Amino acid sequence: MAEVLVEGTVTAKRSQTAWIGWLVGAILVAGILIAAIFLTAPLWTDFLFHVTGEESLPAQVRGGLEWMGNLTRPQPETADFVPVANAGSNPFGVNTFLEQEVEREKRELAVQMIADAGFHWIRQEFPWEDIEISAKGDFWDHTWDKDAWEKYDHIVDLSERYNLEIIARLSNPPAWSRAQGNEAGAFAPPDNLDDYGDFVEAVVRRYEGRIDHYQIWNEPNIYPEWGEHPVSPEEYTELLKVGYTRVKQVCPECVVISGALAQTIPLGPRDLNDFIFLQRMYDAGAGDYFDVLAMQGYGLWSGPTDRRMRPRVLNFSRPLYLREIMVENGDAHKPIWITEMNWNAPPPELPDKPFGSVTLEQQARYAALAYQRAQREWPWLGVVNTWFFKRASDAEQDQAMYYLRLVEPDFSPLPVYDALKDHMHSAEALVLYPGVYQEDHWALIYDGAWETHTSESAELGRVRTALDPQSEVTFTFSGTDLWLKAGPPSGGTLSYGLDGQEREKVAFAAGEQIQLARSLPRGSHAVTIRATPGPLSLDSVTIRDRAQSTPWLIVGGIVLAIGLVVALVAVLIARRRRWYQRSRAGR
Repeated sequence: MAEVLVEGTVTAKRSQTAWIGWLVGAILVAGILIAAIFLTAPLWTDFLFHVTGEESLPAQVRGGLEWMGNLTRPQPETADFVPVANAGSNPFGVNTFLEQEVEREKRELAVQMIADAGFHWIRQEFPWEDIEISAKGDFWDHTWDKDAWEKYDHIVDLSERYNLEIIARLSNPPAWSRAQGNEAGAFAPPDNLDDYGDFVEAVVRRYEGRIDHYQIWNEPNIYPEWGEHPVSPEEYTELLKVGYTRVKQVCPECVVISGALAQTIPLGPRDLNDFIFLQRMYDAGAGDYFDVLAMQGYGLWSGPTDRRMRPRVLNFSRPLYLREIMVENGDAHKPIWITEMNWNAPPPELPDKPFGSVTLEQQARYAALAYQRAQREWPWLGVVNTWFFKRASDAEQDQAMYYLRLVEPDFSPLPVYDALKDHMHSAEALVLYPGVYQEDHWALIYDGAWETHTSESAELGRVRTALDPQSEVTFTFSGTDLWLKAGPPSGGTLSYGLDGQEREKVAFAAGEQIQLARSLPRGSHAVTIRATPGPLSLDSVTIRDRAQSTPWLIVGGIVLAIGLVVALVAVLIARRRRWYQRSRAGR
């Protein structure tokens, strides 16, 4: 009996010793992991910002867990490699209120600063109530006894002088267009849609050949942009149809942009979820009456890198959902344009902050990052218009919306203006990322004699043909694989250089996808394509990236570390259980 007791005691002591050894090992491993976490903190905090758009650690941890929820639900189908018309325009735009500047000199200074920054577009209101003011057909400003068109003519003149394109927003009906006047809401649609159509036609005729892009209304899915009436996708579709038809009757080649959908969650009657609103627009036949789908792209309470995909959360990833609806309704060949984008930077003392709140430094950084993300990840997205350049006065300082400006009323630039200027003038702004890009993309730099002509066999009906054997096109792309699609009418031979090295001449047939690069290292690559000896017609360029993404490597490392800790804890628990059982058996 004594021998049994001694043996049990020895076994227990051995098991206890083993348990202590495992505990010490666990502490050492945990210490190493904690040290590794601290040493690599910049890496994983950068990763968490990359996927959550959050900058504080608690928000990053919470957001990281929410982001992992993306893996549990289907992601939107965005058809990234479908050719898209009107997606190759210069993406840099800004909203303006030039009509509010009384002095012509201030209008010109504003336009000059916009052009100097590197913007290509101004989204400018042409308010119906400010042009056809007092009665139908009356384009005279009786208050100031002058032509109501005068200041808008000046705005168009300035845009041409400084090489800016205009997106003309056509909204804000006059009170006379409604029997109830402004009691129906200052932004309510007219009683007779043909009155709106006549106004649209008047604007297009006056600026034919000078303005090519028209937006039909603004935010028709929220109050008060549809007046005191319940918002109605069906009624808006009728108005869109009238506006589209009138634009195309005067200018068939002009681009018609839908009213920008506001990001919103409610289900009516005053505000209607943008997803539901868009689908009901399609159900009502709206797909035939716009060339570009417009939406607002405010980041609100998180940064532009927030990749958490949750339909009831408003963040900068929301375009992905609208794109999926477009794809499902057969509109994959149309682009999305963001007509308003920015982050709100109100002063701390402002009590009401309904649009989020960031510092001026964050606002500057986020706006530039938003353009970067759009260019890198969304080949189907075209123009992004920052909201907004400036107001004519500081009368709205008590409103949060005022603090989305780029420039003070006295023309003092804010950090966001300088940050966007730096980005738009950087080489990075010209880089092409994975996707399909048509021959008219703004980042394709043509040199020599080229001619654009239509072709039924081209992807989107147009090709660009070299008229000189020495003509060339250059661009920079980020990806591992590169294709060029040759256009009709015939095949030929081209030569090209990649990253400063000349490659062999390539013979091709009309309509052929020619692979020019494969399995390149990650990063940017410069390519020059020459017609020599030709002929050469360029239809499109396709870029793919088959390299493993760095963020996923980081995720893999984090998952592996967590797995090791979990496995170690499981082993310790099992060892502890066995020691306990042996101890009881040895009694």
